[in-house]
Amino acid sequence: MIAPHIIGSLLLLAQSGAKPADTEVWQPVPPVVAVPATPSAPAPSDAIVLFDGTSLDQWTSTKDKGPAGWTVRDGVLTVRKGTGNIQTKRSFRNYQLHLEWRVPAGIVGEGQGRGNSGLFLASTGDGDAGYELQILDSYRNATYVNGQAASIYKQSPPLANPTRAPGEWQSYDVVWTAPVFAADGKLVSPAYVTVLMNGVLVQDHYALTGETAYIGAPRYTAHGPAPIKLQDHGDPSAPISFRSIWLRELK
Repeated sequence: MIAPHIIGSLLLLAQSGAKPADTEVWQPVPPVVAVPATPSAPAPSDAIVLFDGTSLDQWTSTKDKGPAGWTVRDGVLTVRKGTGNIQTKRSFRNYQLHLEWRVPAGIVGEGQGRGNSGLFLASTGDGDAGYELQILDSYRNATYVNGQAASIYKQSPPLANPTRAPGEWQSYDVVWTAPVFAADGKLVSPAYVTVLMNGVLVQDHYALTGETAYIGAPRYTAHGPAPIKLQDHGDPSAPISFRSIWLRELK
């Protein structure tokens, strides 16, 4: 059964004629930057290791809050399609995060249908609620620029496109500053994010305008510390894999 508030939102969207394409931005296209392959980054001594290559003990399913149903094999975590998103058992505010991801060699498809997933920097609810850093194969793959890899989805295109070829590992290094809300729920300070992809600056202390919205404008809803979420997008092209996920909490 669909909740009444969701039905109301869908009715408003239908009445307004809003479409996903309304918030797609296609120009200017970020410059391509070639980057060499690099070794996996080990976790520093004060890090919280969220995935060490052996288990999903730090993660839970967003569908039923049970064990995360993705596949762990040979030190790699891979989306198991249809099992839903997974998120950390712990909640965080400000942090430094390292995460490595890969789309398989020989991936097919185009645009948003080629290796689509997402890293939600703060998960504020079930499904795709939260603030999404896009994961996508953007190696010689045209799409709207605020939806390519390293974009803050439907908000901020990356400053550059340093995506390596399919089959190679990509890295995200993120500094996240959580939004601050007053006791009455009003926004005091927005969320900020700095992101390096494969060692290249792609988001420079960007002030988010709200949580990710597929249709319509982003907006904030008051929340506290939140889990980090990885997306099972349902992309038919290929499952996405992850490794070396660690986090340092910041004040």
